[in-house]
Amino acid sequence: MGTYDIERYLNVRSAYGASIGPDGDRLAFLMNTTGTPQIWTLEGPHEWPEQRTFYDERITFASWSPERPELAFGMDEGGNERAQLYRLDAETGKIHELTAMPDAKHRWGGWSHDGDRFAFTSNRRDEAVFDVYVQDRDESGGAATLVHEGDGWLTVGGFSPDDSRLLVVEAHSNFDQDLYTLDLESGEMRHHTPHEGDVRYRSASWSPDGAGLYLSTDEGGETLSLAYLDLETNALSVVDDGGGWNVDGIALDEESGRFVYSRNVEGYTELTVGELVGDDPTAFETFPTPDLPGGVSGGISFGPDGETFACSTTGDTVNTNVFVIDVETGDADRWTLAPTAGIPPETFRSSDLVHVESFDGLEVPGFLTLPAGADAAGVDATGDDHADSDGYPVIVDIHGGPESQRRPSFSSLKQYFVDRGYAYFEPNVRGSAGYGNEYASLDDVEKRMDSVADIAACVEWLADHGAVDPDRVVAMGGSYGGFMVLSSLTEYPDLWAAGIDIVGIANFVTFLENTGDWRRELREAEYGSLEHDREFLEEISPINNVESIEAPLFVLHGENDPRVPVGEAEQIVEQARDQGVPVRKLIFEDEGHGFSKLENRIEAYSAVAEFLEEHV
Repeated sequence: MGTYDIERYLNVRSAYGASIGPDGDRLAFLMNTTGTPQIWTLEGPHEWPEQRTFYDERITFASWSPERPELAFGMDEGGNERAQLYRLDAETGKIHELTAMPDAKHRWGGWSHDGDRFAFTSNRRDEAVFDVYVQDRDESGGAATLVHEGDGWLTVGGFSPDDSRLLVVEAHSNFDQDLYTLDLESGEMRHHTPHEGDVRYRSASWSPDGAGLYLSTDEGGETLSLAYLDLETNALSVVDDGGGWNVDGIALDEESGRFVYSRNVEGYTELTVGELVGDDPTAFETFPTPDLPGGVSGGISFGPDGETFACSTTGDTVNTNVFVIDVETGDADRWTLAPTAGIPPETFRSSDLVHVESFDGLEVPGFLTLPAGADAAGVDATGDDHADSDGYPVIVDIHGGPESQRRPSFSSLKQYFVDRGYAYFEPNVRGSAGYGNEYASLDDVEKRMDSVADIAACVEWLADHGAVDPDRVVAMGGSYGGFMVLSSLTEYPDLWAAGIDIVGIANFVTFLENTGDWRRELREAEYGSLEHDREFLEEISPINNVESIEAPLFVLHGENDPRVPVGEAEQIVEQARDQGVPVRKLIFEDEGHGFSKLENRIEAYSAVAEFLEEHV
C-alpha cells in the first residue's frame, strides 16, 4: 500500500496559462486550488497570490489588456464547451459579461494593441460554422460586429501591429490549415497559403512590421519547420528546419522583435530564445537557453519591451508552475508555488523513454514508469524480491486525439498508481503527433486498426519485461483513447485483466452522427465520412464486436460531452452487460469531455482504483 490516498494525489496543484500585465509588474495565471481552474494574480516571485475569480466552473484562459489593468477570460458551463467571454477589472474586481450568448461557442482572438477592442470567432449565426467578430471592450451581449461570415472552422490569430487587419486561420483537419488576413475597413479576405494536399500552418504570429508572419509549417517537409511568410508575395522562407523534429510554434514580441520558439524532441521541449536582427526576416541572434525543470515547457507570454517572458513548465516529477525568464541572460525565476499536497516531490517517479517494435517493424515510442525498487531493466534495484514475485501489474494509458502525443509531463494519477505498486506505460502509437507526417498518417481511415495492433505489440513487449506481470495488464484511455481501450479489448481479449474507458468512442457511426455540428467535418477528415465510409466505420466500431470482450470494464463519461456524446457510454455498457461482461458505469451530470471539477475527479478515480483493486 502507498503512503498517500488518491485524494491527496489529486490535490496536487497546477499553475499555468500565464499572462504578464501591461506594466510588467503583475502576473495572471490559472490555478486549480479551489478544485477548478480560476484566475490568480501575483505581484512578484513567491509572493502570496490573490484569487480573482470564484466560480464553480473552469476558467479556460486569461489575457491581460495591453493598456489597462483588466483581463479578458473565458468560461463554459458544465463542460459544454460553449465558452462565454468576460472582462475582469483588476482594480475593482468587477466582472463584465462580454458575450452573454450561452448557446454559442466563443473562441478568443486577442486584444487590439490599444486595448479598445478584441476579436473572436463564434458559431452564434450557424452552429456548424464560425464567423469573425470584433467588439469594443465596454460592450456586452450581442453588440459585437460581424466582420466576416465563415463557412468552416475559423479562429483569429491576432490583430496586425497597426490594428487594421486580423490574422484568420481556417482548419480543414488537424493536419491541414489555411491562413488569411482580413482587412477590417474593406472586409477583404486575402488567402496566403494556397496549397495542394494536407499542409499545416500553425502558431502564426505577426512580424513587427506587419509585412509577414512567423509560423510553423510542414510545407515541403516531413516535420514542422519555423518559417517566415511574406504577405505580399506569399513566399515562405525557412528560419529553422527543426533538425528532423517539429517546431511547435513561436511567440513573438512585436515591439522588440524578441521571440521564443520550441522544438519537440521525442516529447521533450527544447527552447530557443532570440531577437530578429537587420532587414532579413530570417536573420536572428540567440540568447542563453533558460534552465527549466521538468522537460516540457510552453505557454509563452512576453512582458513590456520584450525584456522578460513567462513560461509554464512541467515534468514527470515536477508539477506545473510558472517561471519568469530574463530574455538576455536566460535567468529563470519561479513565480508560482503550486503545492504538491504535502507529498514530497522526491517520491515522484520519473519515466524512461523506450521504443517497441510493432508487428510490421515500426518503432513505437513510449514512456515507462516503474515503482520504487525496480530499475529500467525490471531488476529490483535494492536486491530484494518484488512485493509480488510475478512482477508488477501495469496500466497501459492510451492518449486521445488521435493526433496527440503523450509527453513526460506531470500526472498525479500516474504517480498515485506507481506509488501503489503499478507500472505505468504511455505509448505513442502510429497516428500520434510529434514524429513526422508519415507516422501521423499511418492510422488514417482504413489503417485504423494498425494502431490497435501497436498496443498489442506494446503489451507483448511488457510481458517480456522483467518487472511486469503479464497476467495483470490494464487498458486505460480517454476520448479516442477510450476507443483504443474498447478495440484492444475486442481485438486482443486475452491480453487484458481490465479496461477503463473514459469518454470514449464505442460506435463511430453514432459518434459522427451526434458529435457537435462544428466538429463533424474535422472528425470525418480523420476517421472517414458517414457518406463514403459507413460500412468500414461500422466494421471497426467496438460496439459491433462486443461479444469478444472478456475483461471487466469500467466506463466513465460526462453527461454534457459535446465531442463524444454520452450515448457512446450508454450503448457499450448495455451491450457488454448483455454479453455477461462485468461492467461498471459512472456518469457525471455536470461534466463534459473529461472531468474538470476536483470532487468529480476524486469520485471518478477513487472508483477506478477500487475497480482495479477488485479485478487486478
